Amino acid sequence: MSTVREAGKAGPALTLISGAASGMGRAIARQLSSSRRLLLLDKNGPGLEETKSGCAQPESHVLWQFDLSALDTLEQELAKVLGRAGCVVEAFVHCAGIVTILPAKSADHRAAKEIMTVNFLAAADITSALLKKRVNGPALRNVIFISSIWSKFGARGHSLYCASKGALDSYMKALAAELAPAVRVNSILPGAIKTPLATAAMADEQIAAKFKRDYLLGLGEPGDIANMVEFLLSERARWITGQQIVVDGGRTVDMSLK
Repeated sequence: MSTVREAGKAGPALTLISGAASGMGRAIARQLSSSRRLLLLDKNGPGLEETKSGCAQPESHVLWQFDLSALDTLEQELAKVLGRAGCVVEAFVHCAGIVTILPAKSADHRAAKEIMTVNFLAAADITSALLKKRVNGPALRNVIFISSIWSKFGARGHSLYCASKGALDSYMKALAAELAPAVRVNSILPGAIKTPLATAAMADEQIAAKFKRDYLLGLGEPGDIANMVEFLLSERARWITGQQIVVDGGRTVDMSLK
């Protein structure tokens, strides 16, 4: 557990995880909790409590219940949370995200705004706030965005989702160039992960058969992404920045139609 004492900001250094109330965010939180103090962000209060209760040293972690659609107040609320906790944020993992499946003819600006706000704009606003000395001092050292393999490829009905993740990854590269060497910035691009949504989809025999064909190593577990997050936050990854790191069980090795 580290502490930052610089430029008028002193206190325990936290790792901020957005989307921490379920799925990959919860798995990342629980894996990191034995070695890091966490700031767990989600709009789902009961889900946050459940995540915290399953973490190592639960009393050392801070909860921030906040709806990422309310970007106008995000910086102010983050500053309040850090002030009350007497902490700063040294690492940020943006795991919050939504998927909207729409044909292109139905993908209007309203739908685009909703998905871009959570998947991209919230990540940008949180990062911007964490870089401000009045909010976080000079504490930030590491940023990881949970993107998707679909930021690099197309998928029917997922034009807005692909666009939001593509924006996130482009932002990541520019941010890595701007913030080096003080801050490392990377994206993790998962394939299909066994979240409740994927598990429900697997009840359809055709979908299950397609996943089996497409994924050389089968579907991933949330822990597979948590493992990569833990590595990228560590000093073992000290020479890695600006990268789109694919963790997909071999899905993108063969993108031919099957």
